[in-house]
Amino acid sequence: MFGIVALMYGEFTWAATSAFWLFIAAALSDWLDGKLARQSGQVSTFGRFMDAVIDKVMIVGLMVALVNGGYFMSYRTTAMLLVLCIIGREFLISGLRMVAASKGVVVEADAGGKLKTFLQLNAIGWLLGWRMLATDFGDVGEQMITKGVHTVGLILFVSAVVLTLTSGWTYFWKHGYVVRD
Repeated sequence: MFGIVALMYGEFTWAATSAFWLFIAAALSDWLDGKLARQSGQVSTFGRFMDAVIDKVMIVGLMVALVNGGYFMSYRTTAMLLVLCIIGREFLISGLRMVAASKGVVVEADAGGKLKTFLQLNAIGWLLGWRMLATDFGDVGEQMITKGVHTVGLILFVSAVVLTLTSGWTYFWKHGYVVRD
């Protein structure tokens, strides 16, 4: 993640392209690592915990960098408020899981949580792709394709926020009993 953020702020030729492809490599390697661990039966409690933590740190860190780096243009304040909603949800669910674990209850990721992560990663990828097109491939910032890529990124980001909040609500609806006593 640190390399991606550094490249996002880089002001040299191909920095945006490098950030995009490094992000794609990180996202794909995370997916492949999980898939191989499940297929080979090498899934551990520590591995599941660390994978979730690393995913959250990467996604939140990159989203903050996207906001700070101007990827949301005139929607910067709104985007930061939405990122704060994402951060709040992640802390609440992590807290719920810790309380549940202390009571011997395991709160596994459900389909909504997995889809949320997928949408978040896609939103980041599309927004990084927009900057790549806008800066490293000539001044195409006004072209329809570049605008379209940015719009898709924004739509995916908003969709990810909605799913983040609704899946958080679902977790509390299903497992909130562990914190109610």
